[in-house]
Amino acid sequence: MIGLPINASAHGSQIDMLIFLVHILMLVLFIGWGIFFTVALIRFNKSRHPKANYHGVHSHFSSVLEVAVAVVETLLLVGFSIPFWAKQVNAFPERKDTIEVRIVAEQFAWNVHYPGADGTFGKTEIKWMDKQSNPLGIDRKDPHAKDDFTTINQLHVPIGRPVLIHLTSKDVIHSFGVPLMRVKQDVIPGMSIPVWFTPTKTGTYEIVCSQLCGLGHYRMRGFVTVQKPEEYEKWLSEQATPSSSTGDDFWN
Repeated sequence: MIGLPINASAHGSQIDMLIFLVHILMLVLFIGWGIFFTVALIRFNKSRHPKANYHGVHSHFSSVLEVAVAVVETLLLVGFSIPFWAKQVNAFPERKDTIEVRIVAEQFAWNVHYPGADGTFGKTEIKWMDKQSNPLGIDRKDPHAKDDFTTINQLHVPIGRPVLIHLTSKDVIHSFGVPLMRVKQDVIPGMSIPVWFTPTKTGTYEIVCSQLCGLGHYRMRGFVTVQKPEEYEKWLSEQATPSSSTGDDFWN
């Protein structure tokens, strides 16, 4: 779409189309109201009508326009928005083909939790949390946690496979945004909120916090690295050490 950044996700074209149609509607309304305002200024100025007309306009043309705008808005809602919501938000991809991760936001970083080779997340508890060695409080005594690993501000995913992210926050409300993936979701303390997308282009894409979350909000940045399947598998094998934590040295 003209004026929009590149689209790197499977669902992005639907969002772009909806944005385009809404802007077309807004442009038509803007031009229409501009014409109406200009005509009213010229036709009903004081020099042409020194005496007020108290009978008003008897035409129902304005009512027809209002109904037409309502119909278009209903079509956008029923024909585009609701089906997209049902497909992309309410429905989730098949787990057998899904890359599933947890992302825990905090001032001012994105902590990414991978379930490891067994595909099962280990238990997490507050008492095990350490900002440098164990920012998510993973219980290493749990058998499922032995192959779990974490990264900070770095999310690696393979191209062409659905990515399901469970979002939560340690402290305040954040907002997980990946503009080039057309993804944005509020992250709320005490809630685990799922969001998913399927990347279609390899490369590195910025993760931003779209909700003012404190003085360091401006530097709460991360990156999604979309890799070819073989590159992703190689990266996974490099994270084999259970206690490994990669990413920028935010806490140092």
